[in-house]
Amino acid sequence: MSAPSHAERHGQAGPAVELDPEKLEVAPGFAHASVQGWTPELATEKDVREALETAFDYRGDVTVTAKDGSVLEGYIFDRVVGPTLQNSFLRIMPSNGSERRKIAYADIASLVFSGRDTAAGKSWEAWVRKYWEKKGVGEATPTLEPEPID
Repeated sequence: MSAPSHAERHGQAGPAVELDPEKLEVAPGFAHASVQGWTPELATEKDVREALETAFDYRGDVTVTAKDGSVLEGYIFDRVVGPTLQNSFLRIMPSNGSERRKIAYADIASLVFSGRDTAAGKSWEAWVRKYWEKKGVGEATPTLEPEPID
């Protein structure tokens, strides 16, 4: 005696059911909101934390204005989230090439998503579409190499 099959356990035993491959394992896509140019309001601790988490995920430069008036533009490459804003830090690579800086969340007066999002419009689907376009026009050997970043 053998164990019941998956179909038998779920009441689908019988002749093979024709499956539409277009409907199998299809999940709705995710639309990325563009934050380029956005200046979030940093009124509450929650606002600060959410804005800086978004800035960490952003793939472009941001402009940070500290409470002492200094301004720094660069790419946020790391952050440490602590129990308070004073114990939470971001690390930024300045766009002018100067030394990396560490800034406490509590010292940030404003934040602007000032740089271009370098990954905007570069989805997997866009890459595949370009690949097939190149192949369709007879390009000898379309490659799987990434495009250069501007």
